[in-house]
Amino acid sequence: MVASFALRGLCRARAALRCDPAELLWVPRRGHRLTPADDELYQRTHISLLQRESPQSMYIESYSSRGFMVNGNRVLGPCALLPHSVVQWNVGTHQDITEESFSLFWLLEPRIEIVVVGTGDRTERLQPQVLQAMRQRGIAVEVQDTPNACATFNFLCHEGRVTGAALIPPGGTVLTTLAHSAE
Repeated sequence: MVASFALRGLCRARAALRCDPAELLWVPRRGHRLTPADDELYQRTHISLLQRESPQSMYIESYSSRGFMVNGNRVLGPCALLPHSVVQWNVGTHQDITEESFSLFWLLEPRIEIVVVGTGDRTERLQPQVLQAMRQRGIAVEVQDTPNACATFNFLCHEGRVTGAALIPPGGTVLTTLAHSAE
């Protein structure tokens, strides 16, 4: 009797294992496909944090040609992000960045390890004497275009590094789009 129940169970299991080959080849389909250019069309990004691990950290939530959204606060124009504060940064372009405009980064305690510089739409070279002055004070400088600088700053802050940022809003593509829509 026990043997017949076992044999019957094996036959049912074997039948369940057999299935149509078309069912094995079924692959779920996506309703849409993203290309790398989809997010880059508007030259801005937006992140939403579900839960902050450390509420005292700075996070750049979004950026546009007008400025930045940092920890829920709107900042217009170029800004300098320090570990616990945001200040307006008095520069217009990467050519206005001098040793004096970086002085606020080496006056702070605890010392900032790295300053991420966003130079607008494109990565631009800073003056060699400015970079040398920062290096002499033991502060690393990472120069990138502003969208990448925002991402790098968020990543470094998430790692718990003492990080500063000097950001110039990107403006070329968004401003030309607004100008064409006004015509």
